[in-house]
Amino acid sequence: MAPTRELAQQINDELKRFSGNMNIYSTVVVGGVNIQKQIRDVQRNPHVIIGTPGRIKDLMQRKVMRINTVTTFVLDEADRMLDMGFVHDIRTIASHLPTERQTMCYSATITPTIRTLINDFMINPETVSVRTSETSDHVDQDVIFATDKDHKLELITGLLNEEEFDKVLVFGKTKFGSQRLADTLTKSGLPAVAIHGNKSQAQRQRALNDFKSDKVKILVATDVAARGIDIPDVSHVINFDQPQTYEDYVHRIGRTGRAGKSGKALTFVDKR
Repeated sequence: MAPTRELAQQINDELKRFSGNMNIYSTVVVGGVNIQKQIRDVQRNPHVIIGTPGRIKDLMQRKVMRINTVTTFVLDEADRMLDMGFVHDIRTIASHLPTERQTMCYSATITPTIRTLINDFMINPETVSVRTSETSDHVDQDVIFATDKDHKLELITGLLNEEEFDKVLVFGKTKFGSQRLADTLTKSGLPAVAIHGNKSQAQRQRALNDFKSDKVKILVATDVAARGIDIPDVSHVINFDQPQTYEDYVHRIGRTGRAGKSGKALTFVDKR
């Protein structure tokens, strides 16, 4: 179980990559996609089902997906799922699982709420930390002062025209604002795509694929893209709108400077 459609799809892609020739079949069940195909896929009894809490719960309520024989239950980006308000869905789903199972919970931070969830779902849980360094070790961070929205747009357009801004992930606060920024940049001769909650899953996946394959160099996103998504070789992260929390900031800038490479993160700040 994962918090976003993009992360669920990425997990499925990785599963296929490392399970080649093992005859392991999987399916992805997420919102924003035709449910009838997902129903047919689930009815084929795949070995692994990867999905978002809302769609999994929906399929269970339709009596399509029965999880009483599940042997392994995985919560990926658990802290993000709680932030997005999925805790009741998670508990409802877990209540239908068999007592005898393996449960794994992956989380960037272990908050008191996460700790409660872990203790409710697991018996004598073991904690394994895989952090090898701080995100900031490979990311050069700076702020850019702007007087108003027009000034911010002028500044970001100037930056994106510079040669070093090779593959740039721009974060906005709202769906509408992110789409408007992508459209404005495109009209200014800087082709950009956007991913946010108002787009269909097909549109979001196409935009993400275009960015990953370097068809476009600029992706504007809401925080839906900040957690878990692995996009190779992002040269810069620009916080066009400031994140709500420090944790969101860390996850945003963590999209660059990955796999030992260096990256740069710039955050726009209102000039008072």
